Amino acid sequence: MASEDVKTSEATVTKFVNLAEEAKLAREGVKAPSYAFASICKSLVAGGVAGGVSRTAVAPLERLKILLQVQNPHNIKYNGTLQGLKYIWRTEGFRGLFKGNGTNCARIVPNSAVKFFSYEQASKGILWLYQQKTGNENAQLTPVLRLGAGACAGIIAMSATYPMDMVRGRITVQTEKSPYQYRGIFHALSTVLREEGPRALYKGWLPSVIGVIPYVGLNFAVYESLKDWLVKSKPLGLVQDSELSVTTRLACGAVAGTVGQTVAYPLDVIRRRMQMVGWSHAASVVTGDGRSKVPLEYTGMIDAFRKTVHHEGFGALYKGLVPNSVKVVPSIAIAFVTYEVVKDILGVEIRISD
Repeated sequence: MASEDVKTSEATVTKFVNLAEEAKLAREGVKAPSYAFASICKSLVAGGVAGGVSRTAVAPLERLKILLQVQNPHNIKYNGTLQGLKYIWRTEGFRGLFKGNGTNCARIVPNSAVKFFSYEQASKGILWLYQQKTGNENAQLTPVLRLGAGACAGIIAMSATYPMDMVRGRITVQTEKSPYQYRGIFHALSTVLREEGPRALYKGWLPSVIGVIPYVGLNFAVYESLKDWLVKSKPLGLVQDSELSVTTRLACGAVAGTVGQTVAYPLDVIRRRMQMVGWSHAASVVTGDGRSKVPLEYTGMIDAFRKTVHHEGFGALYKGLVPNSVKVVPSIAIAFVTYEVVKDILGVEIRISD
């Protein structure tokens, strides 16, 4: 993640790297290899910490969202945010609210680390190409270019960790009544490989890739554009000396997350449903405890869209949107701010050690 309006001074707090300045220094040979390596490490560590902290904070809502997305429509158990959370608490206890969170953190830490790092590298490359094309060494990234960099980062990160996301979805929907229990992420991976083959680990990959473009791309583009606008226009006194407060950055992250998740949400529903296809001894939430009609089988993304709308209506594409909206706002906001804070702390430590 990067910003073009960074002021380097002792009073600077939790700011992103100034891409234009770094590109200029790199061309002039100012940046040393040790500094470049340290910057890469900071990006990876900060991105991983940001993802783990943000997802853990909203784990109950994340689990409820997935349960609402994939539950058998003929045997409804979860019927809303508050009712769903109460039902999980009553039937599975406190631990039930965080079921699958360990697997999610194991996935999201490397995913976020790769995503943030990839965004920085893609942004630098795109900025350099843009400056070369325009002949303006002081050119800045436009919202469209940021969207492209964000989309590239999201696709790379998602593809690298998708098998973990696939089995995480299945572990998350397991309940005490499920006929077969995955004991953990490695047991789930080995079981899926043995029973369904390696291709099964990438079920739902296509809608995930398509969904990454508006979701991750808009997250980064809206967040960065909001920050730039606030710094330049300084509305309502929200910016002091070109510095954004933590509260203001939280608001920027919240807006960015809301826009991205709303546009991409139907693709997320289809992805989750495709991940459940072919699961022998599937979780009772998916099968309806064996007392209802069997869950639908899908031959691909288009077939999944068609059958979902035909059998359950257009509204089925937005099942779980409410808890996801409640979840994604603080999750994205916390992720962005945590990333900036951790990276700034690591930057201070590195300067001291030098």
